[in-house]
Amino acid sequence: MSCFVPFNRRNLDICFFVFRPTLVVVDELVEALKRFSVSTEALGCVQSSIFRSIHGNMIIWYGAWMRKSSDNKESLNATLLSMLTDVSTMAILIEHSFFEPYVGESRDGSLAAKFSTGNIISVDVAESTTCEIGDLAYTCLAIFKSRFMKIEGVNAGVCMKSQSRPRVACICVWKSLQFCYSYILKSEYRKAMLPYLERFSLDIKYDIFKVVYVSSEGSVSYHHHVSPQPMLGHEGESKERQVMQN
Repeated sequence: MSCFVPFNRRNLDICFFVFRPTLVVVDELVEALKRFSVSTEALGCVQSSIFRSIHGNMIIWYGAWMRKSSDNKESLNATLLSMLTDVSTMAILIEHSFFEPYVGESRDGSLAAKFSTGNIISVDVAESTTCEIGDLAYTCLAIFKSRFMKIEGVNAGVCMKSQSRPRVACICVWKSLQFCYSYILKSEYRKAMLPYLERFSLDIKYDIFKVVYVSSEGSVSYHHHVSPQPMLGHEGESKERQVMQN
């Protein structure tokens, strides 16, 4: 069963935790984050995944939750940070935020960007230094909608706005690493995007990741070795999974 990022925030809140490993053997951090994923299920996390940078030194943990109020998200965020104590000896948490998906496309007509373990994902992040989030989000939407169907080898893509910073992120799921390389190395990639973004004062980042873990594909053994965390007073996981399927 695949994991996914929805094209809108109708039913889900999504968050990303970005880590820079301090270990030589990064696999130890990945294993710790797998155990963390299992623990978050008791808090209402309906799906989670781990992305590992192919060329850089970065790990991303992705989690999806049933929609929550701002107060409940703050409480959840505090709880998640407290659960990462063990991970703090293995990596530096450099960013964490909830995001709001607002546009997406897929080749198969689904309403989400789906991915499984082993898939290749590219992540573009543009942050405005002048807090122009509205215009920036609209510009990224226009670029994405005009370019997606012309890009060879991309299965799906989704654009998201950070709920705490003037930042827009775009995730694309690729058929292979070769297709991803082919696209970003072409001069038309920059020619198509930069003219529309030049009027903004931006900090732009780009990286390519491999999906190394998806919660629905995780080993059953993790569930036997991780003690569940207390609930935050929301509806149970079974109902959350049911809503996901509707």
